[in-house]
Amino acid sequence: MVGLVLAAAVVGLVLGDAWLWAAVEWSSPVYAKFYARGGFDPPTVVALLVAAPVKAALLWLILRAPAPGPLDRRAKALRRLLYLAVAYTLVLWGPIALLPDAVDTAFQLALWTAIDVLYLLVIRWRSRMLRAAAGVMFAVELAGMADELLDELDLPELGPGGVVEPVLILGGVAATVITVVGQRRDGRWSRGTQAAGWLSVGVYALVIPLNFLPGGISIGSLPMLVIMDAVGLVNTVWIAATARELPAEGRPADLPPARRRVIRVSVAAVAVLPIIALIHPEQTPRLTYTGWSADCHDRPGFGDLKPAERDAVFLCLARSTDGGVPPMFPDSLSDQGILASGRALCRAKDRDEQKAILTRAGSARPAWGADPWDLVYVCPEIVGATHPELLRSTTEAEAANTDYIAEENAKCRDPWPRTKGVVQATAKYFLFADGDHGYLVHDPGDEAVAEAAEQAMDRVYDDSALIGVADSAALIGHVEDVADLCLTVKAFRTAPPRRTAGWDQVNEVPITSRSGRLTVPEMGEDGEVGAGAPMPNLAIAGKGRYRLRVYVRIGDAGEEHLVAVFPGASRKRLKLKP
Repeated sequence: MVGLVLAAAVVGLVLGDAWLWAAVEWSSPVYAKFYARGGFDPPTVVALLVAAPVKAALLWLILRAPAPGPLDRRAKALRRLLYLAVAYTLVLWGPIALLPDAVDTAFQLALWTAIDVLYLLVIRWRSRMLRAAAGVMFAVELAGMADELLDELDLPELGPGGVVEPVLILGGVAATVITVVGQRRDGRWSRGTQAAGWLSVGVYALVIPLNFLPGGISIGSLPMLVIMDAVGLVNTVWIAATARELPAEGRPADLPPARRRVIRVSVAAVAVLPIIALIHPEQTPRLTYTGWSADCHDRPGFGDLKPAERDAVFLCLARSTDGGVPPMFPDSLSDQGILASGRALCRAKDRDEQKAILTRAGSARPAWGADPWDLVYVCPEIVGATHPELLRSTTEAEAANTDYIAEENAKCRDPWPRTKGVVQATAKYFLFADGDHGYLVHDPGDEAVAEAAEQAMDRVYDDSALIGVADSAALIGHVEDVADLCLTVKAFRTAPPRRTAGWDQVNEVPITSRSGRLTVPEMGEDGEVGAGAPMPNLAIAGKGRYRLRVYVRIGDAGEEHLVAVFPGASRKRLKLKP
């Protein structure tokens, strides 16, 4: 068996990476292109050639013939189910993977539920407490599978994934440990089978931190994936050996001392070598995150992160390609190189020096330089000196933004304090500097409001008053080149006095409400554009036609607008004060 697999690996090496992958990993050559589009690097090829004899030897142990001897009905059922689990690991996973993920998860849940129940009935635990503990651990293991099935079916899960998932995985490891203990107390299983069980526990203990700690196994560490795939067969060896030795009565004779030493060395090698493989010289490039890493979509606030997490966020940002934008640094540059270049960018005296640093690092966008909101993650002491707001947590930033909006709203005053509207509001309206045409008064319940808003935007510069009107939307432009202005809106049942004195311009235009609503957009969750306070419904007479009178003036406090809304059927545009 070892020779056959090695021969297949050699043939695969001659035919190309795809066939080498198929010969060693026992999966379709198509997966090779998924893991390495540009071909395997030398470490991956070496890992595949090393994994080939290891997997062949483990496969030989798996395929050994069952031990002869009588079995009762429960033991026969357990043996068949255990061999079904082995067949799933080696062969059945392929065709089952073509089905929906929920089918695969449901199959495994049903299979291991039956196996765990038969473990409780077939193994001679020789202790009620031990059998009860095994039942609890098996229940936790099955709960983990059930939680995964709920996730696949988009149903409510057992709890937050960050808390529940590690607990359930540790429960699965504990289930393996207690099963091996039960085998030892039973006496039917050999030392080799028990050693395979303990080895499978060791593999779990190695895989869990690699998957859940920062910098765990990813597509970027393909050699480690190959090694872990080979080592993972140890669990299948244990399952097959458990099924094979079910008929044996009495503890098998101890192995010769020489063979026991070989087994101990093998156990130590399997447990230690993968850990050693993770340790690289400091100059070896590490690629913890790439521009396509799933964990890089979010951008947490600096104050929300622990010190150990900040470098990882900068690596995400530095390799990000969101929106089709070239990354700050290429994927080929190691983590160490990116972090060193990032700290050098913090110390750069000007944009030209930043450009030189990025050029040396192979950046695709050296002329862009680097922004302080990106660099804060690698040099907070430098960036925070000039931009202390970037050091805030999300909670602190939200509180500061709320305080800022309240302060800006307080600067705006009602220009008609003695003329009360049926409803009214005064607030600061925030605009993008040099980017917004103005603000809308519109009917948000009109199905065609988006089209009307576009038409109003097209018409805003057709008139010297900078008011574009289209049915249920009116876009009111700003006169000065400003980022925000003071806005007061009032709704009246009849036309209010004109009172043009003190205003630079006063204009009146028609507007329609189809749903019985007219309002001004409020600042959204992004906290950038819109009114800084809640805006009322100005269509106080319900559906129908209204008149919109807009007062504009510019003073020492900036630009100020007053919008008066009242029912009116006229469709004329009036310039009350040009």
